Amino acid sequence: MTRILGTSCVLAVVASLACASNTISSVSPPPPNTWVQVWSDEFDGPAGARFDETKWGYDIGDGCQDGNCGWGNKEKEYYTNSPNNISLNGQGQLMIVARTAPADLHCYYGPCLYTSAKITTRGKVLAAPGRVEARIKLAQGQGLWPAFWMLGYGTPGTPWPACGELDIMENKGSQSTTTSSALHGPGYSGNTPFAHAQIFSSGAISDFHTYAVEWDSVHVRFFVDDTAHYGITRSAVEKYGKWVLDQPFYVILNLAVGGHFDGDPQSDAIFPATMLVDYVRIYSAKPK
Repeated sequence: MTRILGTSCVLAVVASLACASNTISSVSPPPPNTWVQVWSDEFDGPAGARFDETKWGYDIGDGCQDGNCGWGNKEKEYYTNSPNNISLNGQGQLMIVARTAPADLHCYYGPCLYTSAKITTRGKVLAAPGRVEARIKLAQGQGLWPAFWMLGYGTPGTPWPACGELDIMENKGSQSTTTSSALHGPGYSGNTPFAHAQIFSSGAISDFHTYAVEWDSVHVRFFVDDTAHYGITRSAVEKYGKWVLDQPFYVILNLAVGGHFDGDPQSDAIFPATMLVDYVRIYSAKPK
């Protein structure tokens, strides 16, 4: 997601280790039944309820409070903890809803245009190494930027991109048949060479899909619906910069609006726009 977060992490480590990268043709998936689930959120609860705050925390604002206005990408949303922007739907799913902003809310560029929500497991739980997955139905519309991603636990003491980033799923709201996965680190950040698009059949982006990453000390693999679509090796990464992926990561879910990725919305008719998350699960490698 190439965004920098500005709070420290004092966390319970679910696992620990590393990642790596280059082409899926050279990376075979591990055998089945190699994972043990160690953490999850199934988002059960009544409609309108908050999520489990022992598992997730909010990021609030437009990024300026962390010295990172626009979250590093000139985004236009103001993240809130309001049930109008994030709550359970009573059907075992989390709703993240982007809306047009009320008139009295101020952002770095003037009156805020949009509100949305962003949550992280920072300060709650870390995942590494192993597998992290979520089943998600994306919001659609030009200017939306739904994402499921992870940052290295060392932020902000270790700034981006040295902290490391794994983008499990990102989507340009204008592209209804494509999601992408990527990794970032020192020497391979921003317009990273380590990114890959997954193309769906027409309209399939509006359905639920399972997005996942698996990583260890020598590989990173990205999956959609349990099919690997991109793999990267440590040796490939080290041709560009330092390998920083052998560390714990925390999980992030958000629905951004505007900015560099898909441009600012050209029409407010897409709002409210809802990203549904059925579950998030963390796995560690099964002991041999």
